[in-house]
Amino acid sequence: MAGQWSLVNGRAGTLRVYVTGDAGSERSGKSLVMLCHELPRDPAGATDAGRGYPALADRLADECGSRVVVGMLRGAGGSDGDFSADGWLDDLGAVADSVCGPEGRAWLVGFGFGGAVALRMATRDARVCGVASVAGPADLAAWVANRTIVLTRCRRSGVIQRADFPDDVNAWANELVALAPLDAAAHLGGRPFLVIHGSDDSEVPAAAARALADAVTSGPVDLRIVPGAGHWLRADPRVVATLVGWIERRR
Repeated sequence: MAGQWSLVNGRAGTLRVYVTGDAGSERSGKSLVMLCHELPRDPAGATDAGRGYPALADRLADECGSRVVVGMLRGAGGSDGDFSADGWLDDLGAVADSVCGPEGRAWLVGFGFGGAVALRMATRDARVCGVASVAGPADLAAWVANRTIVLTRCRRSGVIQRADFPDDVNAWANELVALAPLDAAAHLGGRPFLVIHGSDDSEVPAAAARALADAVTSGPVDLRIVPGAGHWLRADPRVVATLVGWIERRR
């Protein structure tokens, strides 16, 4: 079943959102699934940020029988605005508002940096019933230590386009550090948590996955290290099968 792109109003402008699957699945008790994409890294990568996620969403919708949503967060995939950690959290909430409403329930699946965003959102939004982090970091402080390099990379990828953004570079960088994935994992409040990581990830060491799993203080935790896999996992059939099985078991 192929889905459709639509537009959602965010605080920084219009967000592109892909929705697929049975719109009535929530009425039968199946919470929807929301995918949070990676932070683009390649030059001009912001334009291509949405590629690959609709196919994954379609497959998850078919196999789980759920509605699946992919929101392109500000600065990425044709959505308005310039990237910031708080901005992405706000956008993810706006997407949830548009598809869940105030009473809905959703599973969050975050990829790479999106895993850190999904974890932090779960600590702030009671609608989140479980989180999966795929190749996600455990800590962002070391990555943000050289703020100029990180900001330059974000400009090069296209997620930041305004020359005068951000107004305060230190405050912008501190928002990234404040996502604090280990702290977020410790405050999931008993909700299910799935950690998937490639054993050969050269971007985020597999030790990050173990640290995230160990940080959880209550609730079920599943840690899956995928042998021989690198950082980009959304098309790996083993990862898709793991996500489907986890969602089916936990809901």
